[in-house]
Amino acid sequence: MSTGFFNVPVAVNEPVKNYAPNSLERKQLQDTIAVMRAQQMDIPMYIGNKEVRTNDTAVLTSPHDHKHILGHYHKGNKTHVTQAIDAALAARENWVNMGWEHRASIFLKAAELAAGPFRMKLNAATMMGQSKNVYQAEIDAACEFTDFLRFNVQYMTEIYKQQPISSPGIWNRVEQRPLEGFVFALTPFNFTAIAGNLPSSAALMGNVVVWKPANTQIYAANVLMQLFKAAGVPDGVINLVYVSGPDAGDIIFKHPDFAGIHFTGSTGVFQDIWKQIGNNIHLYKSYPRIVGETGGKDFIMAHPTADVKTLVTALSRGAFEYQGQKCSAASRAYIPSNLWEETKTLLMADLKSFKMGPTEDFSNFINAVIDEKSFDKLAKYIDAAKKDNNVEIIAGGNYDKSKGWFIEPTVIVTKDPYYVTMCEELFGPVLTLYVYDSNEFEETLDIVDKTSVYALTGAIISQDRYAIELATKKLSNSAGNFYINDKCTGAVVGQQPFGGARGSGTNDKAGSMINLLRWVSPRTIKETFVPATDYRYPFLD
Repeated sequence: MSTGFFNVPVAVNEPVKNYAPNSLERKQLQDTIAVMRAQQMDIPMYIGNKEVRTNDTAVLTSPHDHKHILGHYHKGNKTHVTQAIDAALAARENWVNMGWEHRASIFLKAAELAAGPFRMKLNAATMMGQSKNVYQAEIDAACEFTDFLRFNVQYMTEIYKQQPISSPGIWNRVEQRPLEGFVFALTPFNFTAIAGNLPSSAALMGNVVVWKPANTQIYAANVLMQLFKAAGVPDGVINLVYVSGPDAGDIIFKHPDFAGIHFTGSTGVFQDIWKQIGNNIHLYKSYPRIVGETGGKDFIMAHPTADVKTLVTALSRGAFEYQGQKCSAASRAYIPSNLWEETKTLLMADLKSFKMGPTEDFSNFINAVIDEKSFDKLAKYIDAAKKDNNVEIIAGGNYDKSKGWFIEPTVIVTKDPYYVTMCEELFGPVLTLYVYDSNEFEETLDIVDKTSVYALTGAIISQDRYAIELATKKLSNSAGNFYINDKCTGAVVGQQPFGGARGSGTNDKAGSMINLLRWVSPRTIKETFVPATDYRYPFLD
């Protein structure tokens, strides 16, 4: 057969479209939304070469319009998990033996489909199903997902190129084998790109996958699966099931061929999964790879020299874009006393200008939180703050679920840097501020470091380079992604590999070579051209 050392196209970030009034992309997206809103999708599971419909269905609605039915999905059970594992293992041999360049071609095609023919459908599904405004959907479902696919292919080739040196008469080489068994991808509601990347990154490296998305992301997950099929991902390589967490865990974490989990979700769930895997470790053929990105209690630390407009923009965007439902969202901030009054004035002016409503109205900056469970949790924290004499709500504090799960962007000011909303992850549009004595910057850095169990993202806003250096060093373990004079959200594939440590996960950096290395098992091969024929060494003479 023909062979060659192939170079893949150099990965570049997908340009973000602006959807300005009268632009072509704005009309295309609005037309796509209109078509999709006019129909109710019947969404099957995808197991092997079958679309599985159980007729035990659940309804999918828009968070910002919970009486509007987007469609119904067919719920599975333990038998479907077993079927998905069997389908994955049946597909494994052919997938493992496929030339890497053909795997690369499939996912490069997927990238072009995401950036082109599927772009508007992915964005529309994310806007309607997850209540993201047009810009948040664009940077997620279209651009970041496309970036993951392109850069992962490039990183794969860089991994394969890493080879050892060889002594005279010897050829040493390393091959990167897929994991022995199947990978379980458990994906969250908040990013369509993450939902697409977790199964596809493992599959790219030659693994077969059982994928369970969050129920509140199934509408867009279905579009992702259609895209994978259109790109040529073979049947059984990625299997999509809609089952309860306990049903999935009961089958998957007891299966001898379980080889790894790629997870994004809550810290509590991830810790329970780790415990299950540990308890069952004697059942597995090999030690499973456990890769997880979990929660965050992300901070913005302002120095007394901070530019206030930069600070306020970082707060407004970092805390309230996508209703604060990002693992990286700014949910606590530390404001020096000398800048407090100006910061308060400008921040409240920003919040007053926010428009809140459905995603179909492109002028809305704020949309709904994901579901009633999230709504009720956030309302409970806000009500508690209203009753607490030690804190003050200076903006927002209202909520309404009559039409959608709408929580008003809320700012709490506390006198206690360890107040509950400074410490616990809320995952919503609630920002808590602590005003510190401007002469106690370094002492406040210590508070920032020890306040939370998480260590995902953080930022320092300052015009003093000594202060920036000090914060960068003292907060070195407080955030896996650290930002200087910027908001603590918005990591870009290929530019800021994403992940945190402590309670925020294993820090395996999605969007980097580091992550892909977790989905292969290297084998070293030594070939000796003229082998020794006598056991005796010269020192024996």
